Amino acid sequence: RMKKIILASASPRRKELLTLAGVNFTVEDADADENLEDGVTPDEAAKQLAEIKARAVFEQHADSIVIGADTVVAVDGKILGKPKNYEEANEMLNLLSGRKHFVFTGVCLMSQEKTTVFCQKTAVEFYPLSQNEIDEYIASNDCYDKAGGYGIQTNGCVLVKGIEGDYFNVVGLPVAETVRALKEF
Repeated sequence: RMKKIILASASPRRKELLTLAGVNFTVEDADADENLEDGVTPDEAAKQLAEIKARAVFEQHADSIVIGADTVVAVDGKILGKPKNYEEANEMLNLLSGRKHFVFTGVCLMSQEKTTVFCQKTAVEFYPLSQNEIDEYIASNDCYDKAGGYGIQTNGCVLVKGIEGDYFNVVGLPVAETVRALKEF
């Protein structure tokens, strides 16, 4: 009997990517405490948050395979969350302007038999941005529900000069690696 696969995330982007990959799954939003200790590295943070989300849903559905994921954006080792207002978005985009930053997505697959946790890292380089470009982008409201204050798959695409690594990882799920890991379950 095939176990049910549950995505522990309300992210429309992760849902879309798993669907693209042909995975048959349902969605349960993980109601989890996402606070981390200080001094956690970005990749550890992404993995810990993915595991917290997976565990929250797994506790309700122990006969399933649960996928938890979390995406963290970091520059100079400092984690950038989701901006709450114009000031935070402006600060983040100015920080990312004209340079490289890293996007880490942690993934946790959990079943009764085993738990697998991994993290994928992608480098993203932004064009130098004028204040006017930053203001225009913030005005589009695309920045607010996204780690680092931008969405590569929406109008944030105009900010990006290049990437090294998995594009889908930046969107929110390293989908090829996730599907390969799922096959082990």
